[in-house]
Amino acid sequence: MSHPHPELPLPPALPSKGLRIVALGGLGEVGRNMAVLEYEGRLLIIDCGVLFPEDHQPGVDLILPDFDYIKDRLDDIEAIVLTHGHEDHIGAVPYLLRLRRDIPLVGSRLTLAFVDAKLKEHRIRPVLRVVAEGQAERFGPFDCEFVAVNHSIPDALAVAVTTGAGTVLHTGDFKMDQLPLDGRVTDLRAFSRLGEKGVDLFMVDSTNAEVPGFVTNEVEIGPVLDSVFAQAEKRVIVASFSSHVHRVQQVLNAAHAHGRKVALVGRSMVRNMGIASELGYLDVPPGVLIELKQAASLPDDRIVYMSTGSQGEPMAALSRMANGDHKVQVGHGDTVILASSLIPGNENSVFRVINGLTRLGARVVHSGNAKVHVSGHASAGELLYCYNVLRPKNVMPVHGEVRHLVANGALAVRTGVPAERVVLAEDGVVVDLVDGKASVVGAVPCGYVFVDGSSVGEVTENQLKDRRTLSEEGFVSVFAVVDTATGKVLAGPQIQARAMAVDDAVFEEIQPDVVAALEEAIAGGATDTYQLQQIMRRVIGQWVNRRLRRRPMIVPVVVEA
Repeated sequence: MSHPHPELPLPPALPSKGLRIVALGGLGEVGRNMAVLEYEGRLLIIDCGVLFPEDHQPGVDLILPDFDYIKDRLDDIEAIVLTHGHEDHIGAVPYLLRLRRDIPLVGSRLTLAFVDAKLKEHRIRPVLRVVAEGQAERFGPFDCEFVAVNHSIPDALAVAVTTGAGTVLHTGDFKMDQLPLDGRVTDLRAFSRLGEKGVDLFMVDSTNAEVPGFVTNEVEIGPVLDSVFAQAEKRVIVASFSSHVHRVQQVLNAAHAHGRKVALVGRSMVRNMGIASELGYLDVPPGVLIELKQAASLPDDRIVYMSTGSQGEPMAALSRMANGDHKVQVGHGDTVILASSLIPGNENSVFRVINGLTRLGARVVHSGNAKVHVSGHASAGELLYCYNVLRPKNVMPVHGEVRHLVANGALAVRTGVPAERVVLAEDGVVVDLVDGKASVVGAVPCGYVFVDGSSVGEVTENQLKDRRTLSEEGFVSVFAVVDTATGKVLAGPQIQARAMAVDDAVFEEIQPDVVAALEEAIAGGATDTYQLQQIMRRVIGQWVNRRLRRRPMIVPVVVEA
């Protein structure tokens, strides 16, 4: 298996009749999935998603793929193919369309409906091309065939892209549930037909590659939810992804069976389920859905809240309930169901929410203590099955952390794919498919792009480091007035600390040393206020580190009289 070298050079020119693949997100992480395919000077993008921030990225709302690689080639983009409607595959579309609004968006009916609703909030009217499984379309030099796959959202598609360089099959996120709720199985007949024709590069979902066996069927969740509802004494609160139509369907069915009404909580949940119901993907039993404001008038044992926030997102409804600052006040006897699996990196946030809800007296049911969720991603047994059906010439694991990609590559090798034909790449690594062989040829710059409020890409890693310092070590401000003509400190230094659990009086000990350092520097010819500020920073920083065992952010200000 070929690993990308950390110091890869810029790639050479793409050979004639070669296909180039560059992932701008999704390789080495779970989220912000985006792959750029290039052939004969034209580009096809597969997915354009976001990554949600972790605890060490304070203040960040979303993380986008790095568009710099294609920023100067926007007119070369033929289309953006969206495999399904999850945020980690569609969430960054508005930010790319800000750069060029008329890029065609290609996807299934539900996927494009979710994207269109999102783009309305950004005041963008997109060019939409609805496709379905079994359909073939041509976008410039790219012949695309769409294949049904099942996932934890309806209407997911894999895409087979054929050019003069060969055929690439990209699975998107998928699993092989043989008893899906909507009856729409992953089309292994189409996979087999493509395998007979020849798949030159198989780009395959890696998220569950470390998990042995096969994913549990979705239908097995229904009886578990039914049992939890039967035992619930008071209110039931179910948290799930706002796009998980199948899970919401099962909650509606269980509520109907137990004589409960369901109120949707969270703007994205209300929006997405409205779309799914309108398009026929969600079958709402008569009279079950009610408005949130109506729920308060019902007895506790007759209400279900279907909420967002299953990943512990700070501003989502469930986190606010756990903190006691939501209109739905959780209390003793309530049952909370977290109907989703943990996304890597979210564990602490989710456990914090579980602890908060438990402290309020709720019974919390989650995937760790009950079968209330199954994954939407193929486990090792399903991946092995796919490799044997397709017999791909080359394999490029996608969608997952490094350990997932490596595990997926090892599965390919076990089925007979030569190790040198398994390409393990990370974000920004350039892979060329030339003369039937895929290989790493270089890398392009590819970093994180942070969305912070209304700013996009303006927050840097250094600024995040400053935020972490502020949150962990505290803040010290220092102010002094100097007269460079006389070489004297006329006022100060005034030293104040914040978030350091010390009284400002403790700094009286270091003030004489700061004055001495400033006057010595001025006597030595230092007159630049910036230089004097750095002297103050150094003297105080060393003292605070030695005396208080802290490394706070220090902001010095020197004013010349």
